Amino acid sequence: MAINKHPHQAYQQNAITTATPEQLTLMLYNGCLKFMKLARQGIEQQNIEVKNVNLQKAQNIIHEFMVTLNTEIEISQNLLQLYDYIYRRLIEVNIKNDLTILEEVEGYVVELRDTWKEAMLLSKQAQPVQGGQA
Repeated sequence: MAINKHPHQAYQQNAITTATPEQLTLMLYNGCLKFMKLARQGIEQQNIEVKNVNLQKAQNIIHEFMVTLNTEIEISQNLLQLYDYIYRRLIEVNIKNDLTILEEVEGYVVELRDTWKEAMLLSKQAQPVQGGQA
């Protein structure tokens, strides 16, 4: 019988594979913020590798948001412009080690994440109750 040596990794993998698309999006926003925080620590500690790796991870998440937008929905064009701006600013942070720029884009990602959480809550509240009276 195999014993799982990494229960936390197994839990995370299970959370991802069983998550709804909405939950996955929320996880990506949270992951992006986590990588920005780690990049901030890398800048503060003058650890170029930590800064670079984590900014690239944050950029990859923002890029994923950009390429998966449904461009037939009107708001998508506005989101695409915002994501593109965040993406370019993250590159600038990586080049300049500028914590002010990082703070700016963190604020945008926090707003996007919080708006997404609110939309998920409203969507859940608007769904009809299953298994009720006929």
